[in-house]
Amino acid sequence: MLLPILIPMLIGMFLALNMGGSGTAPSFSAAYGANVIKKMAIPGLFGIFVFAGAIIAGEKVVLTIGKGLMPARYLTLVVSSVILLSISLSLLIANLLGVPQSTSQSTVFAVAGAAAYLDRVNYHKIFFEIVPMWLVLPIIGFLITYFLAWALKKYLEDPKYNDYRTLGRFSIPRLLLIASGCYVAFSIGSNNVANATGPLVSMLINELKISPDDDKKFRLIMILATLVIAPLFGIGSSVFGYKVLKSTGKDITRLGPLHASLVSVVTATLLLLASVTKGIPTSLVQLNSLAIMAISIKQVGYSKTTKNNTVKRFWLVWVTAPLVALALTLLMMYAADKAGILFY
Repeated sequence: MLLPILIPMLIGMFLALNMGGSGTAPSFSAAYGANVIKKMAIPGLFGIFVFAGAIIAGEKVVLTIGKGLMPARYLTLVVSSVILLSISLSLLIANLLGVPQSTSQSTVFAVAGAAAYLDRVNYHKIFFEIVPMWLVLPIIGFLITYFLAWALKKYLEDPKYNDYRTLGRFSIPRLLLIASGCYVAFSIGSNNVANATGPLVSMLINELKISPDDDKKFRLIMILATLVIAPLFGIGSSVFGYKVLKSTGKDITRLGPLHASLVSVVTATLLLLASVTKGIPTSLVQLNSLAIMAISIKQVGYSKTTKNNTVKRFWLVWVTAPLVALALTLLMMYAADKAGILFY
């Protein structure tokens, strides 16, 4: 029994490594782009705060992924493995391209693909709760960031805080950037760790013959799964994070330190609210990147920002990665079904 369970667990761990690489950018690209933190310090801080966010504020998203999109009893060893492997492969492609990708969107598409194959999709949850949040939140983040950048221009663009030759004399802005990056990592923990732990928790519940409605045992298994999965985010950050950090932190626009803090706080707050209020798996990388684009539009204009090659690559991968996850899931579900192991 132990060996089969290890297969989805190992795939979930591989997924966590990839999510650590993808999630590094929305956490610390602002601070890195503003040159106030060394890249070697990022994985440790990122891992610690992701773990804290998952334990403290991640339960509702785990419930959504684990039994909100499809009945938990259908997340068998094979189905869970298929879902996790599909997400992992789609995110690995995005990481190799150096583009931060939404694990939440890939996860929802993968789970929905498995549910569709089994004719067990919770369409109301997906189309009336999750998808509207995906559309609205990035727009809200963009508008809030743009408005605050305009309203606080006098302070955000104060030369004494934007001259990197003298920034070392002002410890508060530097600390604010690092603290805001940690806050984003906490928000990622509250939302994105569930992309791996959600299917694993339901799979373990099924294997241990525990009722999915037993909230106490569900919560205990969720905590145990988080203890395994969350620390791997920090390792993934050290392996995959630098290329994604560079593309977001330096290739869209160069952020002043206070602009960077503004981006971090706005996007992390929106994600954390989505996690603790509705348990909606939400794309922080898109929130973060759209907020940075808002700063770029204010600084260099709409035309120059939208023609940026990095921005174009972002849009392409954002659209294709979830579709890749969906296609891989359907293909592997079909193969498992034909092999007679789908409900193993």
